[in-house]
Amino acid sequence: MTETMSDQKKAIIWKLWINGDPMINIARAIEKPPATIFSYLRYHGGIQPYSRTRSSITLSLAEREEISRGLAANYSVRKIASQLERSPSTISREVSRNGGVSKYRAAEADAAAWKRAKRPKLCLLAENTELKKIVTGKLSQDWSPEQISGWLKLAYPDNESMRVSHETIYKSLFIQTKGLFRKEMRNHLRTKRKFRRSKKHQTGSRGQIVDGVSISERPASIEDRAVPGHWEGDLIVGSQNSYIATVVERQTRFTVLVKVNGKDTESVVSRLSEQMSNLPQLLKQSLTWDRGTELASHKSFTLATGMDVYFCDPSSPWQRGTNENTNGLLRQYFPKGSCLSGYSQDDLDEVAAQLNNRPRKSLGFLTPADKLNQVLQ
Repeated sequence: MTETMSDQKKAIIWKLWINGDPMINIARAIEKPPATIFSYLRYHGGIQPYSRTRSSITLSLAEREEISRGLAANYSVRKIASQLERSPSTISREVSRNGGVSKYRAAEADAAAWKRAKRPKLCLLAENTELKKIVTGKLSQDWSPEQISGWLKLAYPDNESMRVSHETIYKSLFIQTKGLFRKEMRNHLRTKRKFRRSKKHQTGSRGQIVDGVSISERPASIEDRAVPGHWEGDLIVGSQNSYIATVVERQTRFTVLVKVNGKDTESVVSRLSEQMSNLPQLLKQSLTWDRGTELASHKSFTLATGMDVYFCDPSSPWQRGTNENTNGLLRQYFPKGSCLSGYSQDDLDEVAAQLNNRPRKSLGFLTPADKLNQVLQ
């Protein structure tokens, strides 16, 4: 498939793919079936391969043609080398490896050199089996490549051989020709994608809520994360009208999961109040929620916990970006379309503990649990 597609069409595919165009549009642009685009991108893991370039120190096709003409004119190797300002040994080896004086042909020699130069460099994880073993273990614990890369710098500060970039891990996971990890290892990634893609998403909005204090009235001290105890919250949705309430502390990214029996405000506020009331007083400052009516009884929540409640603007999920990001991470444990009603509060506490003990880039690759302990000391 890749051999029959022209370089020009391949270039169009990568340009549109990196720009975030859907496969159907890419297929139309190059007049190929969408399945062809899918297969091509999946083969490369959604990662554009490097373009091969000729080294500036190697013989060019034009130089090889001069060699061929010189040999035909019975010039000596030294004379040809002098004309090209090359070492005589370079010309001698070039002629010898390509059939000798009588059989040397410039085009054939150039093609052979290009073919010989194609020596794929072994991936770092293929050469370092100890590092690969550690990376495999962390992936199996649902750590992201970026978390693994950051953690390795902290765990092995004096051993550069035990470092690997998150991009190298992604390439090892997604590019089929590398064959370093089983395909099942990709299932430990949060997105479960078969290849990498441009990050251009649009998030839907939720309904307005009556008598809620707008986020615009939230004090600036909350915005800069300087003071602990300010949380962001929302519901994640499962099949069969099942829900889990998620709340995340803005400074430490510490996550609390709350089992709720429904989306109605009575169910959500009562269970949320119960869980948040167990927090130390230092951590009970405020809660910023989406525009969902499940927190319509926010005054009851404030009365029970002493925490102020602020609501995001319509269609503005980035105003509680910490919670949005955490909900994305939680989809590794609660995939979209799965029923959430079967999880007990103990089950949710266990998942929260796993997430709170995964390193975060935003925390300098400390874990939320580590950061929370620093705050409470």
